[in-house]
Amino acid sequence: MPSRPRSEVIDPTEVGIYHCWNRLVRQRCLFGFDRFTRQDFSHRKDWLRQQFRLLAADMGIQVLDYAILDNHLHVVLRNRPDIVADWSDKEVALRWWRVCPRRRSKDGSPSEPRESELTELRKHVNEYRQRLSSISWMMRLAQQRVARRSNSEDQVDGRFFASRFGCQRLRDIESVLRCSLYVDLNWIRAGMADKPEDSRYTSAFERIQSRWEQATGRNDSTGFTFGDWLAPIQNSENAVKPKEMTTQAKHHVFTTRGNELEICQGSYWHKSNPVGSPRVSDAGFLPMTLTEYLKLLDAAGRLQGKEKRHSIPKDLPPILRRLGIDPQVWSESVSLMLRNVPRHCKLIPV
Repeated sequence: MPSRPRSEVIDPTEVGIYHCWNRLVRQRCLFGFDRFTRQDFSHRKDWLRQQFRLLAADMGIQVLDYAILDNHLHVVLRNRPDIVADWSDKEVALRWWRVCPRRRSKDGSPSEPRESELTELRKHVNEYRQRLSSISWMMRLAQQRVARRSNSEDQVDGRFFASRFGCQRLRDIESVLRCSLYVDLNWIRAGMADKPEDSRYTSAFERIQSRWEQATGRNDSTGFTFGDWLAPIQNSENAVKPKEMTTQAKHHVFTTRGNELEICQGSYWHKSNPVGSPRVSDAGFLPMTLTEYLKLLDAAGRLQGKEKRHSIPKDLPPILRRLGIDPQVWSESVSLMLRNVPRHCKLIPV
């Protein structure tokens, strides 16, 4: 059965959460050890993660979850046309320059644009404003750049990804939660890792690593800051309440009511982070803390379905104990949240 046209799945004018995925050509392991060439291409996972990281800093799109495996990828994105609509023409031009620079420094980073170059970009500002919150443009830029670099390394041409990309909209809390667990457990289900904290190229690994660094005060030796570019699990305190909003700042944003994910006007809004920040907004996407999400992730990873080959070993201690974090008692609000999530969401293996 043919898939639905992407124009019927993605609404570029409305805030939405989308699960996107793609496979490499002929399902080759061109992001890992390729049995045909007997070469290890695992370093390309870093290339793709870095592309999403750079794009998330300047585009009006939040990266909620991701997983990069040897022959395919998953990413969960939330477009924010409401935020992009508030940017000035000059900020739109500057952000588009940083996304697609016409000049680069010796280290490969975008050069500082001249005023004349920004003026030239402002002639097409409406088009660039739409592109900056476009799911299709983010996937296109990330995949094209990695494909060209990989083909250049292999000294070949032709397709690198099997298709443009697959996409599905997530319309309620259950769908977002199930998809997040599915994406974060992909390495474990594929037998590439036994624990979330060992699933190197997943959003779960980055969030766990960030939590560990905060608890121990130690940072990654490479200078890479884990998780700073990903959307937080829970809404942060950097939120503008309705009474603080001006009449110009009323936007359609996601809020939760029961188990539904609905669009409300002016009920909960997050400011746009300034140019140069690692992510466009600090808005979260689930009604739970990171600690609560990790507990649920650990429980879901131990479930073994008939169609799944691998799971977290049952004899492992709970994830918070493995990380050296003191377990916290679940609050009444968390218990209420879990009761609102359908029971099969927690019992059926993802």
